[in-house]
Order: sequence, then C-alpha cells, then structure tokens
Amino acid sequence: MILRQFLHTEPVGISYLVGCGGKATAAVVDPLADPDTYLAAAESMGVKIDYVVDTHVHADHISTWPGLAAAGARYVLSSKADVSLPFHGLDDGGEIPLGNVTIKALHTPGHTPEHICLLVTDRTRANEPWFVATGHTLMIGDLGRTELASNAEQGAQDLFRSIRKLKTLPDHLTVLPGAYAGSVCGRSLSANPISTLGFEKRFNKAFRIDDEREFVEFMLKDIPPPPPLAAKLRAANSGRGVAP
Repeated sequence: MILRQFLHTEPVGISYLVGCGGKATAAVVDPLADPDTYLAAAESMGVKIDYVVDTHVHADHISTWPGLAAAGARYVLSSKADVSLPFHGLDDGGEIPLGNVTIKALHTPGHTPEHICLLVTDRTRANEPWFVATGHTLMIGDLGRTELASNAEQGAQDLFRSIRKLKTLPDHLTVLPGAYAGSVCGRSLSANPISTLGFEKRFNKAFRIDDEREFVEFMLKDIPPPPPLAAKLRAANSGRGVAP
C-alpha cells in the first residue's frame, strides 16, 4: 500500500494520498494544496489518481478537488451531501476499490451532517482494516466542533452516535485525522498528526465520555467563535457560492 500524509499550515489541515502501487491506482483524501502537489507525488510513486474524496463539505478551506477531477479523478462525497455539483456518492458501508487496497465509508455525522470516515484495508497484509481516516470527526486530543453546518446541540447528539460507531473498531487501528493543532475545527487538538483508537479511547476527554447528556454538555462548552469565512467557504465547496 502507498500512503503519504501532507501536513498543511495555511490553512491548517491534513490531506492524504493512498493507493496500490501494484495496480498503479490511488485516491487523494481532503485535498487543500495545489493539485500539482498530489499529481507530482503520485507520479513519483508510479500511480494514477483515480479518485478524490472529501470526508465532508469543508468550512475552513476551499477543496482543491476540481483540479484533480480535471486530471481524471472521480470526485467522491457522502451520498448524504447536499451540494450543487456533480459527485459520486458513497453510502454507509460503500467502498472505493484501489487494487489490493479498499476504502470503506462510515457515515459519521456530527461535525457536519454528511461527514464520513474512511476505513482502509490493504489485503496484501490482512483482510482487516489497517487505519481509519477520520476527517474532522475524531482528531487527536478532541473531536470536531458541531455548529458550523447545523445546530450545535443536534450536531453533538449526532456526533455522540458517530463516536459510538468508531468505538466498536479495534483499538490497534491507526487514526489519521483531517486536522491538527491550530485548526479552527477543533479545540484541544494535539500537534501530533497520528494516533490509535485505543490511545484516544483512554486519553481523549471528549471521545471517552459514554453518557450522551454529559457528552453534549461537554461539546457545547467553550465553543470558540466561528471562523469569519466559514459559511462562505462551505457554500463555495457546496457549489452554491464563490470562494472568498
């Protein structure tokens, strides 16, 4: 399996290139850099970018998926996404085939209503998932804020159910989040861009809360002011506005 993590600072975020070298196919997850960044990385690894996936409709940056789609990639979002642009929709449990690698979608609403996490399996190693790309649902040290795309309380209730789904996954799974410290989409985020589900179950304050009322109260405390361009960025990424 090919895996490349890209750490971005302006804005803060993380994107990924994942694929199968043997079948020369790959996908980019949550792109925010110039498309040439990913195209050059793919070329150096001998793969073609056949898919570009956004885990959700972002409110902190403009997704650079159009440039990758122009180069031949198929744009993928959750089938729950309410957008005015062409995309391939993934249902909960839907899969993207990448040779010996499979990406499976888990619908995990909360940060946004359409959010998905991505379970990635490399069948040359095992028939069980190796890691989960969690976008802005589960980040290292905290969870994603819930009011940028919906009512904060409803978002927190949805997020509680989503993290219960993640908690059923094996502790050894690597967690690859969509952001790290400095992102406007979380609060107490770590600067470490990688963890495991087991570690987050033990030490992530929000993730380890098992009572729904306590969880919602925790998520509604100390919410930072919304980013000034959040609504415009989300509208632009939905195809209903112009990039600010």
